[in-house]
Amino acid sequence: MYRIVLASESPRRKEILTQMGIPFEAIASNVEEVVEEKEPSAMVQALATIKTKDIEEKLVKSGKDFADTIIIGADTMVFYKDRALGKPKDMDDAISMLQMLSNKEHEVYTGVSIRIHHSQKPLETISFAVCTKVKVQALTTEQIRNYVETGEPMDKAGAYAIQGKFGIYIKEIQGDYYNIVGFPIARIYETLLQHGIDLLKL
Repeated sequence: MYRIVLASESPRRKEILTQMGIPFEAIASNVEEVVEEKEPSAMVQALATIKTKDIEEKLVKSGKDFADTIIIGADTMVFYKDRALGKPKDMDDAISMLQMLSNKEHEVYTGVSIRIHHSQKPLETISFAVCTKVKVQALTTEQIRNYVETGEPMDKAGAYAIQGKFGIYIKEIQGDYYNIVGFPIARIYETLLQHGIDLLKL
């Protein structure tokens, strides 16, 4: 029986795990997220790995036994023409990002880092990235300002939430919807199955 530890307090990631009926506990990672990688896939995987290692260290310091524990970390970023768009600094920054994405296609990358602490086997580490392409409708200045004024985009990479009010402006996606939300659960489930762990039978 494995214990799942989510290296995040993200409401969206917790909601996805809950929806899928997967038992877990969440521990926030507050370590500084600075990496040298520039390529999108490598960058988000490096950021996710920082989170899982931070939680691992917290568990070690707590003195608790964490054999048969799976730590899962994820980091999601929006990229437009290989430029990383993180969370907006302020409302003007959010407006600028959305103007950039209007009537264009961009990519959402989520890096996933999984560390499996077995009781009878050595530590297993898994890392991968998932990319989903997203096309946004042509937006007017008024639509952008009205959306930014809701406050929703201020803590979101790329200044929007597909599962929120911005969903009405999403013209098309190619790939995993849950990846855009921030947690590519299908790929995570499939990957762990390949390692002999069924998240639905914990």
